[in-house]
Amino acid sequence: MSDLSAANVAALAHVTGVARAAASAAQERLRDVPDAGDLIALIRASGRVTLNFHPDRIATGGLTVAEALAADGRYRSQYETGISNGSRSAFLGGDRDGWELTLFGAAYHGDGVRSADRPKYGALNLGGYADGAAPRFGSCHVRLRPEVNDRCTFTFHDSHLGPADIGTTAAFEPVLAAYLAEGGSTELLRGLAERRFDPAAAGRVLDDYIEAQVHGVVDLATDAEAIVADPSFQGTATGSALAKAAADAGIELLWHRGFTLSPSDLDDEFRGPEAPPFAAHVCALYGVESFDAEIVGRAAQSIVRTPGNWADFGADLEVLQLIKYLWHTLVAFGRPLERNA
Repeated sequence: MSDLSAANVAALAHVTGVARAAASAAQERLRDVPDAGDLIALIRASGRVTLNFHPDRIATGGLTVAEALAADGRYRSQYETGISNGSRSAFLGGDRDGWELTLFGAAYHGDGVRSADRPKYGALNLGGYADGAAPRFGSCHVRLRPEVNDRCTFTFHDSHLGPADIGTTAAFEPVLAAYLAEGGSTELLRGLAERRFDPAAAGRVLDDYIEAQVHGVVDLATDAEAIVADPSFQGTATGSALAKAAADAGIELLWHRGFTLSPSDLDDEFRGPEAPPFAAHVCALYGVESFDAEIVGRAAQSIVRTPGNWADFGADLEVLQLIKYLWHTLVAFGRPLERNA
């Protein structure tokens, strides 16, 4: 971890200290798990953090995320890309900046801290899900090597909630205790080392994940095992950019099964009454009967490039929120796309 900045080191040390201070209480919560130490060691050695992303979103500078990955092989934080699939508040004084101030003990708020120093957000894929640990944040993901785990901090549930249970691989007991208390499986953890990629094994996780914050540079060639992509991007410019990024880094490009859904499959309950007519508008605009990740991405690009097409659905931020809801619905209820998986 010699390449970590002073801010990265300080953030890791702060979270480790907080977790160690809570270790006694966490161990009491783990009193019925005699092999808790072994499970933590297994997570450290075999757990994979996945960084979910939408590859066709337009980042700062005009490149898509996939094109930027292909250009230099670096996975960048929201502070660098200017985009987010969660809270759009990654700027000084924004909500995410405030969450990080608290979570990392002001490690990223001193003089000389760069946007590149900020953590990259993902989740711990304990189930080995082909759509990643937190697909709510993107249709594709970078699967990191387990060696990266030691420069991650972890929170049980999303960091914007101010979670009480945080940790690092050096002090993971509070996170493990919270995971098991909410129904996490010790058997699932014990199978980590033997788990292999299965394109059909979709987790469809929207909320219940262990968030991971990766500190330091994420370079595909040294830090990643694979890019796992949605099959709707096969044969597209986005798919070609992902293939180039993987080939240049010397890692695998894998495809999961993907999701597809018809507007008639949506209801008013899951993400509100505006979602079904919005889905119908998207499908009509692109002349399709159902939508998938690539169609949702086209709509997201259009909102940036031709906002007039969406005026009936509100201002840009309101429409982008509907795009997010459309994606969440696709993850929750979509049928397997299975193009060439």
